[in-house]
Amino acid sequence: MSAQETIKNQVTSHKVVLYMKGSPDFPQCGFSANTINILRACGVNEMFTVNVLENPEIRQGIKQYANWPTIPQLYVDGEFVGGSDIVTEMYQSGELQKILQP
Repeated sequence: MSAQETIKNQVTSHKVVLYMKGSPDFPQCGFSANTINILRACGVNEMFTVNVLENPEIRQGIKQYANWPTIPQLYVDGEFVGGSDIVTEMYQSGELQKILQP
C-alpha cells in the first residue's frame, strides 16, 4: 500500500485523525502539543494519531495529501481541518467545537 493509500485509509476510518510529531502523551514539538491540548479541551478522548517522525514516507506523504506543508495536520470526518494556527483560531471562535461534536 502506498503512503497516499495508507493516509486516505487512516483519515477515512477514524473520526478524528492527527498527524503530529511525537505522541499525545509526549509531543515532540510545540505545535503538536498545542493541537493535542486544544483537542483535549474540546473533550476529544478518542483520536487516531500518527507520529510522522517514525515514518518518513508518511511524513512527506501527508504534506502532499492535503497540499499543506507543515505538521501537525488535523482531519475530522475525513476532511482536512488545518494545522496548529488554524486549529487555534477555530477553537477560539468556537468553530472547532462544532465540527468535533458527535
